[in-house]
Amino acid sequence: MPLEPTPAPSDPAATEPGSTAGQRDSAGAPAESAVASPEPAVARPGPAAAQSATPPGPAAAQSATAAASCPAVSPLSPAVTPPGPAAGAGSPPVRFWAVDDLPALEPDPFLDEMLRDEPVTRIKLPYGEGHAWLVTRYEDVRFVTSDPRFSREQVVGRDVTTMRPVPVASQTAGLQYIDPPRHTRLRRVVARAFTGKSMRRLRPLAERRATELLDAMERAGAPADLMEHLHGPFPVAVVRDFLGVEEKDWHRWAATGEALLSAGTESEERAREAAGATRARIVELLQRRRAEPREDLAGVLAQAAGAGEITDDEAISLATAIQVSGGHAVRNNSGSMMYALLTHPGQMDRLRREPELLPRAVDELFRYVPHRNGVGIPRVATEDVEVGGRLIRAGEVVYNAYVSANRDPEVFPDPDALDFDREQRAHLAFGYGPHHCLAAIMARMEAEVIISTVLARFPGIRLAVPPDKVEFQRNGLIRGPRTLPVTW
Repeated sequence: MPLEPTPAPSDPAATEPGSTAGQRDSAGAPAESAVASPEPAVARPGPAAAQSATPPGPAAAQSATAAASCPAVSPLSPAVTPPGPAAGAGSPPVRFWAVDDLPALEPDPFLDEMLRDEPVTRIKLPYGEGHAWLVTRYEDVRFVTSDPRFSREQVVGRDVTTMRPVPVASQTAGLQYIDPPRHTRLRRVVARAFTGKSMRRLRPLAERRATELLDAMERAGAPADLMEHLHGPFPVAVVRDFLGVEEKDWHRWAATGEALLSAGTESEERAREAAGATRARIVELLQRRRAEPREDLAGVLAQAAGAGEITDDEAISLATAIQVSGGHAVRNNSGSMMYALLTHPGQMDRLRREPELLPRAVDELFRYVPHRNGVGIPRVATEDVEVGGRLIRAGEVVYNAYVSANRDPEVFPDPDALDFDREQRAHLAFGYGPHHCLAAIMARMEAEVIISTVLARFPGIRLAVPPDKVEFQRNGLIRGPRTLPVTW
C-alpha cells in the first residue's frame, strides 16, 4: 500500500508517560458502552456563598481569554451537586479548572487542594462538553491506568471536556486512543526499536552531540542560554538519529513539535498546519525507508507496514508521536531538571562529588519536576467502578493527574523536597499500565547524558539571573523553561 497523505488531518501526539510496572497488555478490550452523562452544575471559583449552580455555556464558544480569567483554584464548597442519572448520591460538585500558567516548577495549587481534600473529584476544563472525574492520589491513579474497565478507545468520537480545542493525538491511528488487544499489537511493533541494543547505539551519538553543543556554547561565551544551546537542539538531534531523519531537516521538526503542543484558541490553526506538515515529512521518511531499509524507528515501522502488521496510518501516527515527545517534551522536561539542579546547588555539588548517584538522581528529578500542565488523555469507564470511595458510572470520563500522584505524601514523604536519598518508589512520570511510555528508556538516557556532560564541562555553572527571572513556557501542555541563562 503506498504511503500517501490522506485528506483527513491526523493530529499527532506525544506518547503519554508511563511505567513498565503493572502493565496489563494481555487484557482483552473492554465491552463497549454508549452511556452519556448529562452536564451537571459547575462550582465556580469564588466565595462559597457566591458560587453559582448555573452551568456554563457550550465549551466550544468559550474563548481562551474567558477561560484564563478564572483562577485555577476553586475553594471546596460544602454544597453537593444533587445526584442525577450520571451521579451517585454524595457525588462532589463539578469544579471549573482553568489550568492557568504557573511560575517555574511550582505545583498546581488546584491539584494540591484536591489531593489533600477531595482526591477523587469532578472537573470541567476550558473546552469540550460535560464534566469528568479527576483522580489525584497515587494508588488511585495506578488503579485507573491499569484496570481494563477504563477505556481510551471509548473516548473516540465523544466531545469530552478538555484543555485544548483540538486533540493532540490522532484518535484514529497510533497508540493513544486504543485498548488491548489492538494496543498490544502496535506496542509490540514499536518496542522493537526501544531495546537495550538500540540505546547502546544511541548513547555515544548523544554524548558526542552534547559535547559539540557545549563546545559551541563555550565559544559563544558567558552568559549563555542553555535552552538555546543544549536543551533545544539536543533532544531533537537524538530523536532525529533514532527516527532516521537527515540532519539538515532537524530545525523543521523542532518547530512543528512546539506548535503541536501549544494550547489556547490562538494556537489552533498553527497546530493544524504543523500536523499537516509533520505528516507529510513522516510519509516521505517512511517511503524512503521502504526503499533503503535501516535499523532505525522509521525502518522498523516501514518494514511492519510493508508486512501488513500495521497500517500506513498507524505507522505515520506512531512515528509522529515519538518525534513530538522525543523532541519538544524532552526539551522542556530536561530544561526543568536542570533548573531544579541550578536552584538546589547543594544537590548539584553532590552529583559532582558522587557521579555514581546520577541514575538515582535522575529518577528523583523525574518525580519532582511537574512535567505538564493539567492532565492528558482521558479514559471512559465501561462499567460502574468504585475509585477512592467514589462510584464512577459506566460511560463517565476520568482523568488521571500523574503530577499530583508524584507528590502524594502517603507514598513520597515530604513530597516537595528534592531528595536523592529518598526511598525509591516507582514514580508515575512515565505513567502506568498498558499505556506506559515506551520511550522512558531513552528519556532516562538523555537526562543522564545532559546532566553528566554539563557538570563535567562547566563545574562552576550557575544561573546568570535570579531564579524568579527565568522565563517559563506559556500556554503550553508541557511545562519547562523558555530560556535558561547561565554563566560559569
